[in-house]
Amino acid sequence: MSVRISYNRTKIVATLGPASSTPEILEEMIKAGADVFRVNFSHGDYSAVEDVVKHIHDLNRKLGTHVSILGDLQGPKLRIGEVENNGVELKEGAKLTFTSEKVMGNADRVFMTYQQFPRDVKPGENVLIDDGKLVLRVDSTNGKDEVVATVLHGGILSSKKGVNLPNTKISLPCLTEKDLKDLEFALKMDFDWIGLSFVRSGADIIELKHIIKELKADSKARVIAKIEKPEAVLDIENIISETDGLMVARGDLGVEVPMQRVPVIQKMLVKKCREACKPVIIATQMMESMITNITPSRAEVNDVANSVMDGADAVMLSGETSVGKHPHKVVEAMSKIIAQVEEEHSLYYSERPPIFKDPSRFISDNLCYSATQLAKQVNASAIITMTHSGYTAFRVSGYRPRANVFVFTSNYNILTQLNLLWGVRCFYYDKNISTDHTIADIKFILKKNGLISAGDYIINIASIPLSEKGMTNMVKLTEVE
Repeated sequence: MSVRISYNRTKIVATLGPASSTPEILEEMIKAGADVFRVNFSHGDYSAVEDVVKHIHDLNRKLGTHVSILGDLQGPKLRIGEVENNGVELKEGAKLTFTSEKVMGNADRVFMTYQQFPRDVKPGENVLIDDGKLVLRVDSTNGKDEVVATVLHGGILSSKKGVNLPNTKISLPCLTEKDLKDLEFALKMDFDWIGLSFVRSGADIIELKHIIKELKADSKARVIAKIEKPEAVLDIENIISETDGLMVARGDLGVEVPMQRVPVIQKMLVKKCREACKPVIIATQMMESMITNITPSRAEVNDVANSVMDGADAVMLSGETSVGKHPHKVVEAMSKIIAQVEEEHSLYYSERPPIFKDPSRFISDNLCYSATQLAKQVNASAIITMTHSGYTAFRVSGYRPRANVFVFTSNYNILTQLNLLWGVRCFYYDKNISTDHTIADIKFILKKNGLISAGDYIINIASIPLSEKGMTNMVKLTEVE
């Protein structure tokens, strides 16, 4: 059975949780416009995740959709330990000692889970707790097990709150023991995308990809680098070169860099990802008021709209769908905002010259770019690509054409994976016939489903011969009869 769902080009990533784990709610979210479901490994257990993944697969079959699954690794999150009465007051000017010893915390002394903390921090560096609500400055460290800091901005210190070190170069590995277990589980469940938290350099991405290969040599999983550290911004060229996609994780990023820089960094990251033809997700607090409210604030509407106008591949919901009161209503509201903005093509379709860096892809890259320019010249309704690896889907999507992008593939593994990409809609196609017959057959399928009409111009790009599944070397313009 196939259910006709309205499609936007900018995709919606919805985080799963207690509020969105039943088949009924998941189906409502898909019908409202969810394209990717995010599993946050900071919360939840494997049995619950296993159940929800099964529900998603069942719904994809039932609805004829290809909703993708993103597994978000927690990463080396720094936290304090337990605190007396789950809350003590830190007063401005007071001293607080961080210790590597597991103690019950109070206003004078608190346990720090990060054992290397005394070795990494230096006097004068800031320590931010609870998303920057509490600010301290390091006075001294013994380099072994204790750090003394002065409270610059006080408040209530609660148990197990997160710690950010915006000025410190930390020596933690990019993957913790928990991350490795979560990664192994995600690969076992055939997740499409793996999000790596607190990326600091391109080397972190290389390490994760090596580990993925070691754990599961035939894994289809691609990597999303989450940008939430100042070091990542400094090494962004190498990170984009190594990763398969990016997430602008504005929560921790907004704590670790001056808040006024976040909008500028967001636009820079979207621009660089588009130039590299790699997907980029805008995340954190996009419609947070809808965790409880039935409508978003006007500022949130503008935030979503601006991300669409920037040309982001996807916008993400977190607590709104994982613990919010009405998950499918949030997705529905976000979908309406996207649809309205996308009616104004001139707002976000921009020109840029092609970038040809890989000699081995010279022909493919040129044809993908040429197809988008040809589509503009003849006002084509669709660019249709045959792909086995998904490469041409990434390239064509990255150029943000006005034409619809329809991807046909015999590689079942990439059907859901490509659902994250801007404007891309995938179809499974495994007939082994000649190029001309394949093009005619695909045209018939699209016309039958009401996706193209008589008189439309369409552009096909593929490799000839199709049976070899080689690099794209053919572009064809035809009129639909």
